[in-house]
Formats: sequence, C-alpha cells, structure tokens
Amino acid sequence: MLDISFYPTNGEPAYSVEVAENFYGWLAKSDFSKIGKSVPRKIKIEGEEEKLPLVQLGKDNRRKLRTFLGEEIIRESDAILTQLGDSPSKKEYQDATYRLRKLQELRKCVENENYQYLQRV
Repeated sequence: MLDISFYPTNGEPAYSVEVAENFYGWLAKSDFSKIGKSVPRKIKIEGEEEKLPLVQLGKDNRRKLRTFLGEEIIRESDAILTQLGDSPSKKEYQDATYRLRKLQELRKCVENENYQYLQRV
C-alpha cells in the first residue's frame, strides 16, 4: 500500500489515503500527476519541521483536481454498473468499487479547504 497525504498549514496532523500499488500507478500515469508541481516546502508535522515535496492546493490546483476526480468518478460509476449486473456477491462488489471509493476519498480531501498541501510521492 502507498499513501497520498494531505496537509493543513496549522500544524494539525496530515490525512493519508492508502491506495494499492496498481491504483497509485494508474494515478501516476493520469492527469492527476500533472496537476500542480511538487516543490520542497517546510511544514510542521507533529511539532517537528520537515521539508517535503508538496503540491500547494491553491484555487487553481484544487479546481483542476476536483474536475479530474469528478470525471473519473463518473467514468468509474458507469463501469461498475456495467460490470456488476443485478446481484453481485459481497466480494465482487467490494473489488469492483475499490477504485470508486478511493477516488471519492481523494475528492473529499481535495475539497476540504483545511488541507493546503498534497503529497503524491
């Protein structure tokens, strides 16, 4: 599992979205990785100052990420409805919706104005 982390500027703890390697690989090849630029920035984490490669979630980057994630959520929803049919098992449902759930979790973090930075590495 790999993490995509969201950081506030007020020293509060970061929030990490754990994702499978294949999902992370797909994100890395998608427009998600092209939105914003990772810049080494000093940030306080649990009282300690660290320098991390972070993308600032300013108005423009936040809007672009929200648009990307929204479009992918629509595509993924359509694919799931086609794939699952009328009566999937619990395991089939969980496997089929993994990507959709992670996209939604990322979208909620991007939309949360408390998070000012994104770490994709």
